[in-house]
Amino acid sequence: MTTMRTVDAVVLILEKEGATEAFGLPGAAINPLYSAMRAHGGIRHTLARHVEGASHMADGYSRAAAGNIGVCLGTSGPAGTDMITGLYASWADSIPILCITGQAAVSKLHKEDFQAVDIQSIAAPVTKMAMTVLEPAQVPGAFQKAFQLMRTGRPGPVLIDLPFDVQMAEIEFDIDSYEPLPVAVPQASRRQAEKILDLLAASEHPVIVAGGGIINADAADELVELAELLGTPVIPTLMGWGAIPDDHPLWAGMVGIQTSHRYANETFLASDFVLGIGNRWANRHTGGLDVYRAGRTFVHIDIEPTQIGRVFAPDFGVVSDAKAALTRLIEVARERVDAGRVPDYADWARECFERRATGQRKTHFDNIPIKPQRVYEEMNRAFGRDTTYVSTIGLSQIAGAQMLHVYGARKWINAGQAGPLGWTVPAALGVVRGKPGERVVALSGDYDFQFMIEELAVGAQHNLPYVHVVVNNSYLGLIRQSQRGFGMDYEVSLAFENVNYPDGNGYGVDHVAVAEGLGCKAVRVTDPDALGAAFAQASSLAEEHRVPVVVEVILERVTNISMGTELDNINEFEELAVTPEDAPTALHPLAAPQPLTV
Repeated sequence: MTTMRTVDAVVLILEKEGATEAFGLPGAAINPLYSAMRAHGGIRHTLARHVEGASHMADGYSRAAAGNIGVCLGTSGPAGTDMITGLYASWADSIPILCITGQAAVSKLHKEDFQAVDIQSIAAPVTKMAMTVLEPAQVPGAFQKAFQLMRTGRPGPVLIDLPFDVQMAEIEFDIDSYEPLPVAVPQASRRQAEKILDLLAASEHPVIVAGGGIINADAADELVELAELLGTPVIPTLMGWGAIPDDHPLWAGMVGIQTSHRYANETFLASDFVLGIGNRWANRHTGGLDVYRAGRTFVHIDIEPTQIGRVFAPDFGVVSDAKAALTRLIEVARERVDAGRVPDYADWARECFERRATGQRKTHFDNIPIKPQRVYEEMNRAFGRDTTYVSTIGLSQIAGAQMLHVYGARKWINAGQAGPLGWTVPAALGVVRGKPGERVVALSGDYDFQFMIEELAVGAQHNLPYVHVVVNNSYLGLIRQSQRGFGMDYEVSLAFENVNYPDGNGYGVDHVAVAEGLGCKAVRVTDPDALGAAFAQASSLAEEHRVPVVVEVILERVTNISMGTELDNINEFEELAVTPEDAPTALHPLAAPQPLTV
């Protein structure tokens, strides 16, 4: 056996477990681990400007590709508490990240030492495991357990807190005899698959709801194969968007009260059987459960047993990894297709397909200031099938999900349940790390963008190029819209006369100047007809300079984006498309005139 510091063992374990991409900030209490990383050289480290930003970078990296586990590093005091929002965002969406904090020495705990905090207790509610390691010999086992937990069942984050003296202690450790712990994968049985298909066969209008669990399980191909075998339309959730390409004939659009399509809601309301796979029946997807559930049989497949029945009791629930369940369903479905025992859903699938050419929202506005719908139309033109979009929260995300197109798994990366403002910039940098050489386009409102704008400097320092579209109405737009129900517009305006930005027309922050001051490139657009050229210029600048490029679009101050309370009660505040020219980048030309609904 070899004697080494625990931190040297940690670095060897990270390498063997395949977690070699780290984001963080060094500090006195974590410097021993940094010294081990420097000596070893096998862990690539990206220096963040804020530890919350580092945690979101690790989150974005984990989401970027199957099997990725981003690592976030900092001290346990203010750095550890800064990580909590990142832990919450990854925990809420079932994303594995590993946070490692440096702590005061064991003898100093509970003595109010400088920057010492009980981070284990603080992090416990938003992690699968939070542990302060008090004995040096426990360090290898703690990391072994952490990686097993992150990969087992519903994925999620882990925090390991290492006191300074524990980091410096020497232990006997042999990396060659270290083995990752086995990961148990629950699998649907044949009998369960047969029952699911029996329930489906008893229906006339079945749909599959594809959740983020399909993305996590890397099971998009299996989803499409099953849908094609059965001829069943697929409704992705926001977290499952891209599991089936938007232009696939069986893609039925997204359902919900915010990030949804009118035709998708109509399809869902016409359905009588719903097979949910790897989804959580989130309230922005379901709206009121009385409307959502009425007249439908529900089957729910999820890897986490306690998710079954959490929101409502399905008619049949199955605990299984999404890929394993889909593989089993494909096996049984193929036998039934060959035996002629699967109902013909061609008419239903055709009805859903044709519905996609109706009820479209208008995107082609020529207004100045620019209406946001036109921005997404031009993004569809400018950015192709290979684009990965990154976004988090706000009217920009909601409208983007209503109007953009996504063509593959992990090409829409979104902090869905937590929706933390500021997530987009650092997460996009993590995605760029996880998708080297691929096109990454981020989407933010001005407030989300301002929250962690300093992380743009990380992209400039480390040459992480991507395009960041900032739709600027100088408002907390989603909060302003929700305040309409209270008859107020209170403390949500970001507008002011900037003495250093006389041409800003009262929009306040000069995002172009800030971005350039942080080492990036930036373009401002005020005319909708200039959007296409601006996106092309931004892509060219990112490729040339290898830095983030901001495209700031000056929007009209007030736009209300379509949303409501129930699937059958969505408010359409803007004109709907009447001719194909009103929605020129819709995947299906408009079939017939549609009335205005307010």
